[in-house]
Amino acid sequence: MELVAGCYEQVLFGFAVHPEPEADGHHEKWAPVADFTHHAHTASLSAVAVNSRFVVTGSKDETIHIYDMKKKVDHGALMHHNGTITCLKFHGNRHLISGAEDGLICVWDAKRWECLKSIRAHKGHVTFLSIHPSGKLALSVGTDKTLRTWNLVEGRSAFIKNIKQNAHIVEWSPKGEKYVVVILNRIDVYHLDTASVSGTITNERRVSSVTFLSESILAVAGDEEVVRVFDCDSLTCLSEFKAHENRVKGMFSFETPEHHVLVTASSDGFIKMWKLKQDKKVSPSLLCEVNTNARLTCLGVWLDRGTDTKESPPAAAEPAPVSKEQSRSNKEESGHAIQEEERQTKPDAEKCSLTGDNNKPTKGNSLVSAKKRKTVEMSEKKRKKKKI
Repeated sequence: MELVAGCYEQVLFGFAVHPEPEADGHHEKWAPVADFTHHAHTASLSAVAVNSRFVVTGSKDETIHIYDMKKKVDHGALMHHNGTITCLKFHGNRHLISGAEDGLICVWDAKRWECLKSIRAHKGHVTFLSIHPSGKLALSVGTDKTLRTWNLVEGRSAFIKNIKQNAHIVEWSPKGEKYVVVILNRIDVYHLDTASVSGTITNERRVSSVTFLSESILAVAGDEEVVRVFDCDSLTCLSEFKAHENRVKGMFSFETPEHHVLVTASSDGFIKMWKLKQDKKVSPSLLCEVNTNARLTCLGVWLDRGTDTKESPPAAAEPAPVSKEQSRSNKEESGHAIQEEERQTKPDAEKCSLTGDNNKPTKGNSLVSAKKRKTVEMSEKKRKKKKI
């Protein structure tokens, strides 16, 4: 496995982790070894996502960079957004979804790296998105103070919910029966069947990252050194532990045959791996840590698997019911959003088309090699200077 983390200093770090067997045969201590540092972007990294082969990074330089973990090579860049890339999510090995400050959500074919759909998602920035385990629905939040549900099969808006404040995180549970919406230090728990808030969790500080440890257990990190574990049903804090010396910026959880692991990354430069106990009221034990000496901003874990080992998706998920009044307003807004989307996607179709072969890219291609990307950036800067 490989820990990957981006930072303000424009670098993506990779650390290969190898379990160290102890005398009793158990792997209680793991050894991280520096594997690579990849300086792909020209601004700080803002998002990272992984699938079974690739790591993709988003940045304030408005590009998405692709790194082939099998071959350990730069695979090029996707250039479609006009704004900081705020969120990246893979669904399986075939699709990548990106969101940015330009208000767009883009659906990418992760085999040919072709932009399949460009959706005008929010009137402001897209701040976060999450894909339902079935792959049929996605949730997004933005600076237009809305929570939006997307039908990914048809690539259109399903319904819109006004939430009165700007949410900055939304996350589905592993089975997709519930989701959480984070506004500052408040975590609202929603159930899919009602689409209404079933309870609220309040953290001490502004929440910076959340990850589900099970269908009802949620790990929460904020602008502080502590990680807390909450039960989303009883809304109680089961445990908390000091993870870092500075605020925690990202978390990632996964399971191996032997362990349930939580990985944390902090502004203090450390990436740490924690062994979670079966009883979540007991604080986890430290498996390993590594100091990057950088201000970390985002985190991912690449697991070297031949195939995606996620659980089989549940039956087709349907959007939760809404009231007639809400449905009417949603239809009007979603209709407007679809019209905007159609107007947006017509010119964008050329912009994101891509042959997928190794020929010289034609004008408007999304996938650009590192050298060509630099050339494009230089020409863009010259063009902007002329305009000024």
